[in-house]
Amino acid sequence: MRLAILSDIHGNLIAFEAVLADLAQQGEVDAIWCLGDIVAGGPRPQESLQRVRDLLEEHGKDKFKVIGGNTDRYLLTGERMPMPIFTEEEKYQDRSQQFATRDAVFNWALSKLGWADYEFLSKINGREIHKWVDGYGGVIAVHAVPGSDEPTSLLPDTSDEEARDALLDREGRLCLAGHTHRRMDRDLGSWRVVNPGSVGMSFTQPGRAEWAMLTFADGDVTVDLRDVPYDVEAVLAEANTLGHPSTDYLVNVLKQTS
Repeated sequence: MRLAILSDIHGNLIAFEAVLADLAQQGEVDAIWCLGDIVAGGPRPQESLQRVRDLLEEHGKDKFKVIGGNTDRYLLTGERMPMPIFTEEEKYQDRSQQFATRDAVFNWALSKLGWADYEFLSKINGREIHKWVDGYGGVIAVHAVPGSDEPTSLLPDTSDEEARDALLDREGRLCLAGHTHRRMDRDLGSWRVVNPGSVGMSFTQPGRAEWAMLTFADGDVTVDLRDVPYDVEAVLAEANTLGHPSTDYLVNVLKQTS
């Protein structure tokens, strides 16, 4: 079985198309799973979601599966990601602008969606993927951790104990998760955890669109963490042309590592 994993597109259609082109060059796959955070952030929110919907139509729900992420949920509910409480006055001075930028990016993305888009996001909200792979065992796919699309408990440097605790409520052998924009392949003993990274906003490889190909055979799985270049300047030019509310935000998330 060959399984392609995509996550965290964030409205970056140029990066998304780069990944899909690389995927097409890898030959036939048995399944493609998209782990959420499809829309908000980049200059092409609706088009990125439409591309996902087109893939679902093309491949069918048995081959192409998609779940929602925390930023997709924010568009449904009006919630926003929490930000840390500052302890230094000089950092506090910029807090109102940070809130304004954050809200403007989400509000603008929502304004580009139609009712059918909103309905689609509502149907994939809070979902997980569970599959038994013959000869291998149980595989689960989540946006962040089982039961929640928000925590960052499955980072490359999270302690083994904390990472295993995040998986206590599920049974399986392999967990696939996105959300952190940091790709990884970790052996936790009872679990293996794979993060494909981010299609549209890698936090460690600016200008690279990340995804993963998994091949199950002979009772094991081979993980190929892939990445391809895309034109960041073209994304920023789209943002200017299309009226994105903060190109400074995009420059920060697309060009800098964190």
